Amino acid sequence: MTDEIVGERIRSKIDEWNSVEPTNELVTGYKDYQKYIGRKWSFTFLFILAAIVVVGIAMSYGSSMGFKESYSVLWHHITGDIIDPDKGGILIELRMPRIVIGLIAGAGLAVAGVVMQSTLNNPLADPYTTGVSSGAGFGATMAITSGSSLALSESTTIVVYAFVFSLIPTAVIVAVSKIRGASPTMMIMSGIAVMYIFNACTTVLMLWSNPNDMQAVYLWTVGALTHHGWECVPVLFTATFVGLVLMFALSRKLNVLATGDDNANAMGLNANNLRILNMIVVALVSAAIVSFTGMIGFVGLVAPHIVRLFIGADNRYLMPASAAFGAFILVAADLVGRWVIAPSVLPVGVVTSFMGGPIFLWLLMRRKGKIWG
Repeated sequence: MTDEIVGERIRSKIDEWNSVEPTNELVTGYKDYQKYIGRKWSFTFLFILAAIVVVGIAMSYGSSMGFKESYSVLWHHITGDIIDPDKGGILIELRMPRIVIGLIAGAGLAVAGVVMQSTLNNPLADPYTTGVSSGAGFGATMAITSGSSLALSESTTIVVYAFVFSLIPTAVIVAVSKIRGASPTMMIMSGIAVMYIFNACTTVLMLWSNPNDMQAVYLWTVGALTHHGWECVPVLFTATFVGLVLMFALSRKLNVLATGDDNANAMGLNANNLRILNMIVVALVSAAIVSFTGMIGFVGLVAPHIVRLFIGADNRYLMPASAAFGAFILVAADLVGRWVIAPSVLPVGVVTSFMGGPIFLWLLMRRKGKIWG
């Protein structure tokens, strides 16, 4: 059969389909589907708007500038116009770095949480289930207590150590999965085992350290958005952005994987390889974030659950909505930390734990045993 004949038959079939008058049921179903999709995007834009509002409040809080003026100063800085050094200096050099880091980290952790929960088919999974945070904590503790500088600044050395050691748990999980199979249970148990090992090693290092180092280790492990300034933003943004693009690209396959390994394999996907790939991407994003911010919990666990109440479990829409909501949560938590015991500042990791724990318990109680789907 020639290509011309095949093409003619395809065109004939398309013309036949186009000539069929749609029934009322089809028209109604299509309109309902459009409304259904529209509601999903509406919630996503609502979360983006909430993030914009909380950023404006964070910029103006504690200063003489109001909400609108803060955005005006920021716009003038972006466009290169001359701004008041007293106003612009504080806003651009002190407040905006922590806000931008919060937006990036919140979005990255939330989407990583979505991927983890879909990959492992476990609603209690989050980016740190892999042991990434424990590995990073050990690396940071080693950098602080050993005094090693690697010919770099102290803050940069901590980032390098934290990132390198945060990848070790992922390497262990991948190795175990290759040997024993990449089942969700195997991955979770491997991550928990590595987490306990690194926690024990961190405790040993802290016991051998001097009191000054202990304070520095504590400040890093509780998680904060103030460890670094603008110098870390390009690296953090690039790593997170690349990871988010990869995770968004895998959203359709994640939907298939969430239905079970048998269905995924029947549709031509290698469930084990896809699960390992997802874990590696999540680990890289989480490692980049935790290396700069320290350990910030509950964002990757709670944000996907809250968004799922409004969006549903379709990862194509759940991921962008969770990114916006995660960014909102982390910047809002940092703002609460600046306000609740002012003029002192409560680390954002403490605030997310205070907020995330009760919220997660409420979600568990609200679902009445049904916490997934």
